[in-house]
Amino acid sequence: MNIPLVLLMAGGGAAGGAEQAPGGAAMIMQMLPFVLIIAVFYFLLIRPQAKKQKEQQKMLGGVQQGDEVVTIGGIHGKVAGVREQDNTLIIKLNDTTKITIDRAAVSRVVNKGDGSDKN
Repeated sequence: MNIPLVLLMAGGGAAGGAEQAPGGAAMIMQMLPFVLIIAVFYFLLIRPQAKKQKEQQKMLGGVQQGDEVVTIGGIHGKVAGVREQDNTLIIKLNDTTKITIDRAAVSRVVNKGDGSDKN
């Protein structure tokens, strides 16, 4: 690394520190890298994750009877009923098997149904 650059980074000027910035400007220059790191984390990690979580909540709120869903555990089925009071769904796996799952256990909606199948 260059010696004058090292002196500037350490707070000393090219003439031995005679022309230093006022206290407020020096503090801002020291805080600038931390502010930039926080901004990068926000735009690359926090904001996309919050957006994804918001979309997931919207999808879960829109699940209705007749939709084909996949659970977090990998179970594929069709929503046979929605119980709003305890936030659960009744999933029809085949003609004879139905299970009750929590609405939050739905990973994705495969096909949106028209809601006409009332079984």
